[in-house]
Amino acid sequence: MEEQYNPDLITLSDEEGKEFTFEVLDAVETEDGQYLAMIPNVEQPEDLLEEETSSLVILKAIEQDGEMYYEEIEDDAEYESVAAIFTDRLQDAFEIQEE
Repeated sequence: MEEQYNPDLITLSDEEGKEFTFEVLDAVETEDGQYLAMIPNVEQPEDLLEEETSSLVILKAIEQDGEMYYEEIEDDAEYESVAAIFTDRLQDAFEIQEE
């Protein structure tokens, strides 16, 4: 029996209410919090080759009043630390180019 792949998708809204759907690749929890590594979800796999749709997005998960919220990581040192963790964890499965 062939196993079917069902990605873990999450839909987020920006400040203007525009919705974006992402595929969650990995999650990690550190002493600073919980983080998600995601890529934009695309209809066609070849769309991932386009530069604007192939970027890894890393967000911090914040629980507030029983609801999960996701926000950009403002602190550069925190972002660099978390990005390094995800790079180590994902580099075998994905071709990751460090900037």
